[in-house]
Amino acid sequence: MSEGRPFSAPTPPSVPPPRRPAAHQPASSGATPRPEPEATDAVDDANGPRGGSGGPRVPRQATGPAPAAYPSGRPAHHRPAHPALHRARIVKAVAACAAATAAGMLVLRGNEAYAALDAPTGADSRLTTATAAGTPDPGRVLQIVAHPDDDLYFMNPDLRYSIAAGHPVTSVYLTSGEADGINAGAAKQATTAPNKPAYAEARQNGIRAAYAKMATGDRSSPWKRTVVATKGGGHAEVDVLEAKPEVSLVWLQMREAGNVYGDAPDSLHGLWDGRVPHLESMLASGTPVKQRFTYTKEQVVRTIEGVLETYRPTTIRMQDPTPGRFPDTKRYTDHQDHFYGARFVQMAAEAYAREVKDRPHFAVQNYVGYFNSSLPLALDPGEAKEKLDILDTYAWLDRQNHCGSEAGCGDLKVADHPSGNRWTDSINYARDTSTSWLTSDRDHGLWAFKVLDGQVAVWHRAGLIGSWSGPRLLPGTGMDQGISTVTLPDGRIAAFGTRTTFGARPADYRREVVYAVQRDPGSEEFGEWQSLGTPEAADDTWTSDISAPAVSVDGSGLAAVYVRDGASGLRGRAQRADGSWGPWENHGGSDLHGTPATATDGAGRRMVFAATTKTVIGWAQPEPGAPLGPATHTGLPETTLPLTAEAREGGVRLWFRKPGSGNVRTALMTGEGGLKVNNLTDLGGLQGFGSVTASGHVLAGRTAGGRLGSDVGIGQPWQRSPLMFAGAPSSTMTGKNMVSLAVVGLDARLYVTSSADEADAYLAPWQPVGPRSTAP
Repeated sequence: MSEGRPFSAPTPPSVPPPRRPAAHQPASSGATPRPEPEATDAVDDANGPRGGSGGPRVPRQATGPAPAAYPSGRPAHHRPAHPALHRARIVKAVAACAAATAAGMLVLRGNEAYAALDAPTGADSRLTTATAAGTPDPGRVLQIVAHPDDDLYFMNPDLRYSIAAGHPVTSVYLTSGEADGINAGAAKQATTAPNKPAYAEARQNGIRAAYAKMATGDRSSPWKRTVVATKGGGHAEVDVLEAKPEVSLVWLQMREAGNVYGDAPDSLHGLWDGRVPHLESMLASGTPVKQRFTYTKEQVVRTIEGVLETYRPTTIRMQDPTPGRFPDTKRYTDHQDHFYGARFVQMAAEAYAREVKDRPHFAVQNYVGYFNSSLPLALDPGEAKEKLDILDTYAWLDRQNHCGSEAGCGDLKVADHPSGNRWTDSINYARDTSTSWLTSDRDHGLWAFKVLDGQVAVWHRAGLIGSWSGPRLLPGTGMDQGISTVTLPDGRIAAFGTRTTFGARPADYRREVVYAVQRDPGSEEFGEWQSLGTPEAADDTWTSDISAPAVSVDGSGLAAVYVRDGASGLRGRAQRADGSWGPWENHGGSDLHGTPATATDGAGRRMVFAATTKTVIGWAQPEPGAPLGPATHTGLPETTLPLTAEAREGGVRLWFRKPGSGNVRTALMTGEGGLKVNNLTDLGGLQGFGSVTASGHVLAGRTAGGRLGSDVGIGQPWQRSPLMFAGAPSSTMTGKNMVSLAVVGLDARLYVTSSADEADAYLAPWQPVGPRSTAP
């Protein structure tokens, strides 16, 4: 295990610990089956209406003591004591003028930028670092899954949102999903003859019907089906929806494993491990591809790389390459085709980024698979029904021969239970859920850190009203989605993430925690990535299933980083007084999922939190510089993934969502005399799922429909922006009176906005940063 180099010797902080705590990222891991919800709930719902405009958000008074809370029940923003409280009045006046000027400039530039989004030519040079030739497009989504229906179960409703918004969407299926070749429900399994090519065709027909319904409302909308040569030496079928040609399907038609976790050498798993020299094709009976082929491991990688070259995506959606194992049985928590297929995609995306230079930037989104059924349900009933309706179409419930195929028009294996194992009730991202990737510096500049092309991209705005630059890719490849940042006592920014390396042998696949530190406060230069290693001994043990890192700095000025390990416990490494790092320590806990969240309270004590299938577990330092205390059950009700933690009101405030609802919830955690929950409150919202970011008076997160929703203050309705985005939003306080908010769109561009941190505030129009995406 390689050790990270120490930070330069930290100096005692002259101000309280960093305002922006690191957040979190979910990743699948083994656990006990998901419990049924409790009959009663410890939190009141918001009074305001749900859906539509959201209605005014006026939460009821929550139970328990409420340190420093507003009378309305809304959490007050924690503003640490500032060393310049007694500056001369003239200095305050200048700062106020600068803040007002910044807000005005952001509104002006935002309006110009927003108008420029629809302009066919000539971007404003102040808003972009480069202007690409040609007409801009909203970004191109490429989904790569192992089997027909993996996209419908595990990537929807994101898939439906993207199609509805007009994004070009291409879905690629690695295998034919032929299974045992029996296209029948349980009652007719024994009397139906197996026919693998016909069953593969029926699944294709079901997918075409589902996509046609999502795109046009008519499941019978016709497709143009053609054959193309692949970069790996085989052939693929490409289907284009005639009524919506921006929607297409690519069928690579390789053999599937036929078993979730059992030994299956003739599979993507066996090919990856070198147990077979090549994998054969499995052609569907109705495909226009007539010539059989085989692929070696390298040819599979080249085939996927060729698909990437053809479609030039700005967002790549794929399954989770490190899903973990169940602690008791040690069986995989996901299908072996799912995660070994994802590893092939990882390797192909790395080759594409390295070898193809004339292409747009791309971001990656990983999705949890089978294990969704063991987690609290993420979707509200309306979204879950929409998702189930599409699966009903795929399952061919009415048995009408609308496709004109003897093989059948859908997958009758799932017709008995189209919802799967409650998979239509949920969706979870395996990574990229951190909300601390946007941060500010001492000069009120902004810094954003996201992974593009397998490298960490950095955007920077100098000062309060400076111009934006970026994206600039930091040296170092293999970076996984999801970066957390923290500000060190000397003002430098440190970025933490995980990095995947493949190694010379299949068993050398490895995911490790790494960090890079700004060379000087405000500098554009960062040091090399340093490894903190991994608590996992070998890939085969838990499939390298560690979460993204969460990081915070306590009142003694020392950093610590935490991950959820493959055994579903908490591991951490803490910085020593000389700046070096201690070993990975086991902090206990069980049934942990997603990525831990951490922040430092007003007394400088570090707190760490992680979600289980039933509640939230917490840890706290008894005092700054002390070891982390024992795992403590907080008593909070079950919550969907992920958690967000932020220092506020002298404690640490958690933000999360109510299962089966999407409503935003919050609770203040205090550490004096042990961890305590204060004012658990339901804040309502516009449904949706995933991370919630909070800074000052601003809350923001993904809403039903996939767009960003925001709440900018008491009594104001939740609002939807027109932006669709990848991963999680992020926000930060810029100085004392400004909130900045950012997302990365499906076009892999950074979008930023801001708001004054005061009553009756509003968000300025969104400002795009960086070069536009251009159509291939």
